[in-house]
Amino acid sequence: MTDKKRAVIYARYSSENQRDASIDDQIRNCTAFIERQGWWLGGTYADKAISGASFLRPGYQQVLHDASRGAFDVVVAEALDRISRDQADTATFYKHLSFHGIELVTLSEGRIDELHVGLKGTMNALFLKDLAIKTRRGLEGRVREGRSGGGISYGYALVAGDVGARRIHEAEAEVTRRIFSDYAGGRGPRGIARALNAEGIPGPHGREWRDTAIRGHVLRGTGILNNELYVGRLVWNRLAYVKDPSTGRRRSRMNAEAQVVTMEVPDLRIVDDRLWLAVKARQSGIRNSEGITRARETRFWEKRRAKHILTGLVYCGYCGGRFAAVGRDYLACSAARGRGTCSNRSSIRRAQLEELVLDGLKQRLLAPELVEEFIAAVNEEINRQRRDETAGRASKEQELVRVGRRIATLLDAISEGLRGVDLQNRLDELAQRRDALVLELAAPKPSKIRLHPNLGEVYRRKVEELHAALRDPLIHDEALEIVRGLMERLIIHPAEGGGFQVELIGDIARMVELGAGTERKKAALDERTACSVKVVAGTGFEPVTFRL
Repeated sequence: MTDKKRAVIYARYSSENQRDASIDDQIRNCTAFIERQGWWLGGTYADKAISGASFLRPGYQQVLHDASRGAFDVVVAEALDRISRDQADTATFYKHLSFHGIELVTLSEGRIDELHVGLKGTMNALFLKDLAIKTRRGLEGRVREGRSGGGISYGYALVAGDVGARRIHEAEAEVTRRIFSDYAGGRGPRGIARALNAEGIPGPHGREWRDTAIRGHVLRGTGILNNELYVGRLVWNRLAYVKDPSTGRRRSRMNAEAQVVTMEVPDLRIVDDRLWLAVKARQSGIRNSEGITRARETRFWEKRRAKHILTGLVYCGYCGGRFAAVGRDYLACSAARGRGTCSNRSSIRRAQLEELVLDGLKQRLLAPELVEEFIAAVNEEINRQRRDETAGRASKEQELVRVGRRIATLLDAISEGLRGVDLQNRLDELAQRRDALVLELAAPKPSKIRLHPNLGEVYRRKVEELHAALRDPLIHDEALEIVRGLMERLIIHPAEGGGFQVELIGDIARMVELGAGTERKKAALDERTACSVKVVAGTGFEPVTFRL
C-alpha cells in the first residue's frame, strides 16, 4: 500500500477571449509541481470561459462532490483566484476541503490556510470591484461617443476595424419595421413570432423568434418593441445587475433616472416617429386596460406562485422543447404554441398527468419485492448504527484506560521530585480528557431497537398516503422537493390512436424498476446511471402501465 498523497488539479480561465491553451498551461505547471512533491496525480477538473465570481461551475462543484467521497488528499491550483474571486465562495470551498481533511495547495501561495483565504479573498474581491468600476467608466465613454456600450441589437452590425461603431443591417432593419407595423396593426407578439418562424426568418443571434423577444418589458426598455435605438436614441445604464448570493445568478434592477445616459444617434434610426408612437399607444392602451389595471392593483407578482410536482420538468417528445402552462390547468409544448416551430399541438391536463405519475409510482413501490427490500435496508442501517456506536464506546473505554495510565505515570514522576510547567500542563490536559471520557461513558448504552411487527404495513400505508403528504401544508414543501429531486424530466410523446406516452427519466425511474424486480440489486447499487421508464396513458388516461 502506497503512502503517496492523491492529488488532483483544478484549472479555470474566465473569458472567451482567453485561450483554451490556458487550461493546458495550468494543468502542465500543476502536474510538474505534483511530480516534484512525489504525489500521485488522480485527475483534473476544469471550467472553461466561466467567471470566478460564480460558484455555479461544473468543475468546481464536482471537486466538492468528489471531496465528500474522499476521492483525493490534495487539491492543486495555479493560484487561489483560479478557485474563485468571490471571498465567500473561496472560504466555503476551503471549509469543505478542511472538513474532509483535504489540503489546498497553489503554485503561487503554497499551502493555503485561513490567513490566505482571508487576505487573498479580500484582494480578489477588491480586484473585481475595481475592474467593474474601470470597465463601467470605459463603456460610458464609448456610449457618450455614440458607440456601443456592449452587445449588438437586432437590426445592426458592427463596423469592422472601428471598436464600438455600428451600422444598420438592412435585411434585419426591414424585419424590425415589419414587427412594428404588424404590432401597431393589432397583431400580438406571439402571432408575429409564429409568422416569422413559419417563413424561416432567423431571429436575434440566428435563433428562432420568441414572443418574449418581441414583447420585452416596457419600463425596462427590453425587447424589439421597446428599443429606443430604433428611433435614433441610445439609452445606456437603465439597468444594474447584481448577483443573488443564494443562487449566484445575476438579477437586474432599475437604476435611478439620474444614472441613465441618453445620446442622440440619428444615423442609426430604423423606425419613424409615427410608427413608434403607434406602438407606444397600443402598449399604453393594453397596460391601462381594466384587466391589467386590476391585476396591477392586486400586485399578483408578489404572491407566491404554487409550485407543482412537474413544474419545469415536462418536455415535448417531438422537438425537445419544454412544456409550459396553458391557462390554469393544462400543459402544452411552448415551441408549438408560442413560436409555431413544433407540430405537437396537443395539451395535457396538469392534474391528470401528476396523478398518472404518482399512481404509477405507488403501484410499483407497493410491490412485495420492494417492501422486502425496504425492511432489509432498515435492518441493515440499524445494525450499522449499532456497530458504529459499539465500536465508538469501546474506543473511548480503551482511551480512558490509556489516559489513566499516563496520569499515574506523571504523578509518579512528580512524587519523585520532577517539577516543571510543561509537566503540570500535560497533567491538567489529561485530567480534563479523563473527566470528559467518564462523562461520555456515563451515558446509558443505546437500547436495542425493536422493529414494529407490522413494519411492512406501515411502509404500505406511507406510500399510499403519498398524495396526502404532498397536500399537507406542514410538509408540502419538503415532500415536493424530495419527489421532484428524483425526477430529471418527463418526455411527452403523442401515442397512436390518441392519448400520450410519458417517458419518465431520473432516479425515480430506478425506484420503479426496483419495485418491478428487474435487476433489483444492480439498480439499487448503481447510483451513477439513471434509467427511463415509459408510462403509457391511452385516451382518457386509463390505468398506468410501466414498460421497462
